[in-house]
Amino acid sequence: MLGGLSAEVIGMLTFTLLAFWGVAGWALVRTLRQEGRKVEILEHQDRMDTYSPKALAELREWVEANPDDPLADEVRERHNECVEVLERTDRRFYDWSDAEVERLERV
Repeated sequence: MLGGLSAEVIGMLTFTLLAFWGVAGWALVRTLRQEGRKVEILEHQDRMDTYSPKALAELREWVEANPDDPLADEVRERHNECVEVLERTDRRFYDWSDAEVERLERV
């Protein structure tokens, strides 16, 4: 025993530390790869899509459901800006198909 701790406790502490650092390391690598991809896109073009297809659809639904909300104009502007960027750029960060982009409308 180490300092009065049983082998089971030491094993669990070791597992916990390895799991924590493993998940943290994976998250760091994943984030750095995503950021690298964003930098690559921005080096190729000056703008980039800011919302995934699901997020942009949710923005549109929110604007349509809350047209009188004080934030509606800002949300509408952000939605329309993303649509414009998607129409003008050829490289996208999120998984947008050309058909999805063609169906988009401003709100």
